[in-house]
Formats: sequence, structure tokens, C-alpha cells
Amino acid sequence: MNGLISGDFTEALDPWALFANWLSEAEASEINDPNAMALATVDSEGLPDVRMVLLKGYDSNGFVFYTNGQSVKGEELRAQAKAGLVFHWKSLRRQVRARGPVEIVSAAEADAYFASRPHGSQIGAWASDQSRPLADRATLEARIARLAGQYGDKAPPRPPHWLGYRIMPASIEFWQDRKSRLHDRVRFTQGGDGRTWQRERLYP
Repeated sequence: MNGLISGDFTEALDPWALFANWLSEAEASEINDPNAMALATVDSEGLPDVRMVLLKGYDSNGFVFYTNGQSVKGEELRAQAKAGLVFHWKSLRRQVRARGPVEIVSAAEADAYFASRPHGSQIGAWASDQSRPLADRATLEARIARLAGQYGDKAPPRPPHWLGYRIMPASIEFWQDRKSRLHDRVRFTQGGDGRTWQRERLYP
């Protein structure tokens, strides 16, 4: 078996423990943003949108990321509270896919994470009308300068439209590259009780 694999992951029983192990190994091997994930949503006509976002937390309840709720993805999640995600760790030749319903995290959780962000990112969250047309870079920079002057070294509060989203996976699939494209794939599906997982191995 590929030396990058820690044991036989196809025998794992807990997808969250397996994900924690894979993410930890990615953090040691990926040059940039091992927590980057492709996030898929759909618009009102069912046309998919995909973009990269950063995972900012996870536990047995789901995967958490933050964004402007007035952005395209925020609007799409408001209309269709479902999403899919993919992690791709090229150095490890691994992928993790998940999909399921989405909920907005509590205000307290969002406030706590926003407070941990660098000051410049906090100002940027107020300055950017994410996904909306921008006349030129100078317009954005002028707005940033005005807000930076307004708050100085003081941390701004979290914008009310800056939200955290939790993807609560109905399924999580783990993929490991193998020779001759005979990859290993294991899918965990949420049981009917919402607490247990059913595991099945898939053809490549």
C-alpha cells in the first residue's frame, strides 16, 4: 500500500477521527492552506457555483466556514440551505468529499471567530461588498482607509452580514490515489438516528 497511508483507512469506523488524521497529515505536507476546500452551492435555476473557501472549524456537527452573507454564496445558501465540499491534498494524493444541509452558526460563535481575525481582515469584512460590481481598486482602497481611520487600533465589531455556516454532512467520502487509477474510496453515510454512520467501500 502507498507509504503515505497511515494504516488501512478503509477499515475506519469514525469519519471524524479519520478526517482529523488526514487534515493533520495535510497540515504537515501542504505548502499553502491545507484547510482550503472547494464549496459548491446552486443558484435559483439549479446552476452550480464552486469556489475555494477556508475551513475554520469542524466537529461531529459539521464543517464550518465564514463569509459575507450578502455575497453570491450567502444568497444561494439562504435560498437553498445545502452545499457540497471537496478537500484535495495533492501532496498526499487524497480527497475528502462531503455534502449535506447547511445552518448558520450562532452569533456568539461567529463573534468569537471574528475577534480572532487579523485587524486588516476585520476592516476588510466591513469594506467589501462581496460579489458586487466594483468600479476600480482605488474605490475599495479609499473605503479601507476611511474605516481604518475610523477604528484606528480598536477592533471593529463583527458586521451583521458576516456569518458562519456549518455544513452538516449527510455523507463523507474519503479517496486515496492508487496505481493504475484503482483508487481506494470509502463513503460514510449518516444513519437515520443522526448519530451513527454506515460505511461502504466503493469501486474506483
